[in-house]
Amino acid sequence: MRVLYLTAELPEPAHAGGTLRTNGLLRAVHAAGHEVHVLSFATHERFNAQRSALAEFCARVEIVPPPFRSRADRLRDLLFSDRADMQRRYYSPHYAQALTHMLEQTPYNLVQMESLEMTIYAPVVRRVQPGTPLIYDSFNAEFDLQRSIWQAEKRQLSRLPGALYSFVQWRRLTRYERQVIHTVTHTIAVSQADAAAFQRLVPGCAVTVVPNGIDTRRYAREDTTLDLGPAALVFTGSMDYRPNVDAVLWFAEHVFERVREHVPEAKFFVVGNRPHHRLNALRNRAGVQITGWVPDVNPFLHAATVYVAPLRMGSGTRLKLLQAMAARRAIVSTSTGAQGLDVQDRVHLRLADTAETFTAAIIELLQRPAERAALGERAAEHVARCYDWSVIAPRLLAVYESIWQSARFSGKEQPHAPQPTPASDQR
Repeated sequence: MRVLYLTAELPEPAHAGGTLRTNGLLRAVHAAGHEVHVLSFATHERFNAQRSALAEFCARVEIVPPPFRSRADRLRDLLFSDRADMQRRYYSPHYAQALTHMLEQTPYNLVQMESLEMTIYAPVVRRVQPGTPLIYDSFNAEFDLQRSIWQAEKRQLSRLPGALYSFVQWRRLTRYERQVIHTVTHTIAVSQADAAAFQRLVPGCAVTVVPNGIDTRRYAREDTTLDLGPAALVFTGSMDYRPNVDAVLWFAEHVFERVREHVPEAKFFVVGNRPHHRLNALRNRAGVQITGWVPDVNPFLHAATVYVAPLRMGSGTRLKLLQAMAARRAIVSTSTGAQGLDVQDRVHLRLADTAETFTAAIIELLQRPAERAALGERAAEHVARCYDWSVIAPRLLAVYESIWQSARFSGKEQPHAPQPTPASDQR
């Protein structure tokens, strides 16, 4: 089969949740013998730096300059339209033109849109290749994510503007995501919770769970290049993402100081790119270090005494937890942080949803190295068994096969895959 993927970022290098997922899936699809084509936003400089890596699993890569959307543009859409913010985040007439050209030039067996932002181009696919199956790979049930943020922030006066924004986005995304699911052939959810949310949104819709996965071997390799001390608490993630910012602030305010009362040497490391300005208040706090961007999270994972995931809002599943599990870290997470993962409290990690129980679980693990090690070992065994790409990818391939067989049974002609063409950036 020949499959076209519409992505907001190049799938190489895989450095954050979205690109990690896309990279893993595309490599697996290529390894299964299918031909991978990609249309993505990128600069020529970045594309050229990744050309050889992309050629390992992509037969063709086309790029378009990243779009610019000002605050004024966002404010205008918020006040004078009924569109959700995500509908316009990656809209570009140049991308639509490049997509039209690719579809006119090449018949595809499937077109897959990576994330809700890329579904803005579904009408282009339907116009140029109306019979081609169209898949929406959701990174989150986005309407439900905004609902959870609204619920978490609506009673905090200082967060009321953000809460109201999420309320508006929740209502608009409910309409838009329902429209998308009606438009596409199949929807991919990353968790049973998200699949259930989509089923409530569009009863009877075609949805399959293909969880987030990782290359467990990459994170299992021991890395001793960092020494963060004997009581290092580590959190990783994109630090301009609202659920991550909220998690760090809540943890620093309500948990960390309590931990230090019992374990004075404890330190809290916030590891991730683009730290939000709301985190600046933590930079001078004793024991807290905000790293900003790092080339690799693996050294921080292996230097962590306890990995923490104090998330209070969100949907989907957390790749950060899978990485920490593969690195054999003892984890303390909220139920929201572990949402969508098949994990058990005190078997694979510790679950705690209040400041008191979160604090107690961390102190207990810091003071009991044998329990820490045992928890990490069980976590690593579990993630290798259930969340390695070798286990996850066949679920997506089964969806492809089902769609392919359905098209053949219905008599719709599907194109034959040609010989691969070199990765390029004709645009």
